Amino acid sequence: MEYVYASLLLHHAGKEINEDSLKKVLDAAGIQVDEVRLKALIAALKEIDIDEAIKTAAVPVSPVAVAPSTAPPAATEEKKEEEKKEEKKEEEIEEEIAEGLSALFG
Repeated sequence: MEYVYASLLLHHAGKEINEDSLKKVLDAAGIQVDEVRLKALIAALKEIDIDEAIKTAAVPVSPVAVAPSTAPPAATEEKKEEEKKEEKKEEEIEEEIAEGLSALFG
């Protein structure tokens, strides 16, 4: 993962991503460089448009839009049950109020 982060850092700085520059960043971070991994990453990144990959990966998601679709069915059922209980309590309170007023004004 450090290799990818170092590559993104170089890209963000506008520097060329090659073996030497990547090795310098990793050395500066105190990471022991594995030459095989370094060469493999450089080869893989030659075929990738990093800006496009960042745009594609960094899609903002609204938490409000995600919440209903990611809620488990059990949670939605519990909410429905709670709402029904609250409605019943409200109806009972209204009935008690009506009974109390009828007792006052009979």
